[in-house]
Amino acid sequence: VQLQASGGGLVQAGGSLRLSCAASGTFISINNMGWYRQAPGKQRESVAGISWYGSTNYGDSVKGRFTISRDNAKNTVYLQMNSLKSEDTGVYYCNADGQIPGRLFSSWGQGTLVTVSS
Repeated sequence: VQLQASGGGLVQAGGSLRLSCAASGTFISINNMGWYRQAPGKQRESVAGISWYGSTNYGDSVKGRFTISRDNAKNTVYLQMNSLKSEDTGVYYCNADGQIPGRLFSSWGQGTLVTVSS
């Protein structure tokens, strides 16, 4: 299963960006989809996740500012990022898990860079 992320870029503090990540390939189902980020010199951290049914969870640092959503018909997950701060800068990766014939899978996208200037 391949994940293609897009939507990153350069934005001023207080601005907004919307990330998208589309899954393609052969799969039976996609269960959870989510976004992670890795800032320079730091470990990758979870930003937000969403289940097939739409149940969501967020990292404490983004609650109230970011919104995750998904379109199951398009196998796509979105991350709406508002009120961006300089500390939101990093490479954002999408992740999806589910089932392919014969086993479970967990895949990562290639990452999209978000830079927030102060």
